[in-house]
Amino acid sequence: MPDFVKVQIESGVGRLTLNRPDKRNALKRQFIEEIHAGISQLEADPNLRVFLLDAEGSVFCAGMDLAEMQQRAESENGQQEWQRDSQIFADTLAAIFRLPVPTIAAVQGPVVAGGVGLVLACDIMIASDQAFFMLPEPVRGITASMVTPLLIHRVGSGPATSMLLSCERILASQARTYGLCHDVVAHENLDDRCNQIVSAILTGSQSALAITKQHINDCAATDVLADLKKSITVSAEARETEDAREGLAAFLEKRKPAWQPD
Repeated sequence: MPDFVKVQIESGVGRLTLNRPDKRNALKRQFIEEIHAGISQLEADPNLRVFLLDAEGSVFCAGMDLAEMQQRAESENGQQEWQRDSQIFADTLAAIFRLPVPTIAAVQGPVVAGGVGLVLACDIMIASDQAFFMLPEPVRGITASMVTPLLIHRVGSGPATSMLLSCERILASQARTYGLCHDVVAHENLDDRCNQIVSAILTGSQSALAITKQHINDCAATDVLADLKKSITVSAEARETEDAREGLAAFLEKRKPAWQPD
């Protein structure tokens, strides 16, 4: 039985729920593998018409599990392990992005770092007014390489540049102006709004929706899947730097990082 995800399908709606609330749904390798397996399970179901990604707890996803990343840094084959982690995450983002049905992310709370990649892989994002978005990787000495292709695909290079370089917290209301999320509702209304969108989608032809989704991606200026493949190496190499080691250690030790050169 999966430990970190819940998967179900009902009336054509496949739901994958992140279920590690005690760790703010931080993404360790096993968690990512379970997300990928859950997507494959839903995609194989002939009744699937809509995919919904949501999460348990007050935080949608806090990004990668930095304690596990620190273990990689201390291991003898850290580079190989980071390459493997990046590959698994890229495959998971691609699996969501490639789903032939409309996909919705229901974001009830904060989304940080790699978690932003999960929601950007979805076609439609609905956010609670308690949600915010943040890409703090440079503060930790690493990069948001895996998120970058999807972010540029969804919002363009202008807003993407601001988010990736400033590391600032972006409230849901501001994220809507970027096009990062498509609707912001009161926290208690999130489920109802998602159900409204699901119902609207289900009135459409399954084949027409699949063709439309593929045509949208074909018309986009970026090749997200190709860019994700390139990002695997960038992500792994960025984690191997001295600044990456210092940033992860500083975060876990709750202190300010000492960058080199100072």
